[in-house]
Amino acid sequence: MRRHPLLWKLAVLQVGFCLLLVWLIWTWGLSVERSTYFLSEADQRYLARYAAQAEHTWDEGGAVAIEAWRRRLAAQEATWVAVIGPQLQSLGTTPLSAEEASHLTFMRKLDWPLSRRLQDQLPYVSIAFPRRPEQGRLVMQLPERLLPSGLTPWTHVVTHGLAPALLALLLVLVLYRHLVVPLNRLRDRADALRADDLDSPGLPLQQRRDELGELAQAFEHMAGRLRQSLEQQRLLLRTLSHELRTPLARLRIAHDSDLPPAQLRERLDREVADMQRLLENTLDLAWMDTEQPSLPTEPLLVLSLWEALCEDICFESGWPRTRLPCSLGTECRVQAHLDSLAQALENLLRNAIRHSPAGGEVRLEGWREGECWHLCLSDQGPGVPDSELERIFQPYQRLANSGAGFGLGLAIARRAVELQGGRLWASNAQPGLCLHLLLPVVDDGLEG
Repeated sequence: MRRHPLLWKLAVLQVGFCLLLVWLIWTWGLSVERSTYFLSEADQRYLARYAAQAEHTWDEGGAVAIEAWRRRLAAQEATWVAVIGPQLQSLGTTPLSAEEASHLTFMRKLDWPLSRRLQDQLPYVSIAFPRRPEQGRLVMQLPERLLPSGLTPWTHVVTHGLAPALLALLLVLVLYRHLVVPLNRLRDRADALRADDLDSPGLPLQQRRDELGELAQAFEHMAGRLRQSLEQQRLLLRTLSHELRTPLARLRIAHDSDLPPAQLRERLDREVADMQRLLENTLDLAWMDTEQPSLPTEPLLVLSLWEALCEDICFESGWPRTRLPCSLGTECRVQAHLDSLAQALENLLRNAIRHSPAGGEVRLEGWREGECWHLCLSDQGPGVPDSELERIFQPYQRLANSGAGFGLGLAIARRAVELQGGRLWASNAQPGLCLHLLLPVVDDGLEG
């Protein structure tokens, strides 16, 4: 099951945006509303001091004193003021008129929202005595200068329009940087590949652990495969032009010479066989590189395959069978493609024999490593410099003093082993070279 980290990133981003938007509208909008419809704390303390003064005046001078204080405050604030008792009666000497008594119906406390009522009237606030609130309270029409401004259309535009729009713009910028910019880079990379520009710098998106990172890795893998294919095509053309030119020249010389018919036929057969082998090996390698075929596998007994190969090679090379020892037993069974594995082992064996000294041995050993068999084919030749151990598996690469051949045998062997789920590499031994094969063991279920 594939993970979808980019999906979860976008989901978290969207949920975070929604939560932030809700918080912005609710919390910040409520704060703005409080600041526009509610009295500030300083104004509430300012009015509460009037209630404290009214209580003190009532305690000290009674109705006459409270009446005088009420008149002074009404004149000072240019508003209507009353000091009332628990039964909503005036505590001053002047009783409330019917109209003034009606103001008491719409009294508001200091911490309530305040705004103009109908007929554009200022609100009436009720402030209880601070020490003994049950004895009385100050009621006054809020002075014009203390009235909160309330929410204006522009405030609505800012809190419910501009701020959410800026937040949405921030979300768009994040999405642009996280999605559109990487997609533009991928598009530029695709345009470069379409223009055969395979050497442009790699995409930094490969470090991302999401779908875009996987897409960038696929792009770079594709670019690498294209580079490899083009290099192989160029190498193939160079090699074929070079390798075919020499035998064709020899054929021309032999044709124009005065060799006896039998000797001429032998010479022609040898040159034609070399060209045929070169073309067959080149086509085999090209087929495995370009087609990447899925080879059907079967349980194989490595010892039986080794015996069959040794019999043919000993007949051709004249090597005695005793110089090709094998320590494997019947327990060494691998899951492989018969023809491909036989071709790979044959190429390795011929290469080892070609570089072995007179009287040398080529030995096959193996041991179990987890779910694989580790086979080691070693010779007693001069070996290969450590810096060249990987190069010998590249097509058409022939080291100094490597003798005859086209440099394709080990390349074909590695491709054949890799196509059936194995590995092939080389290391130096004392003396000689050791070629390592790692092949999957036989699955009992498949064998049955």
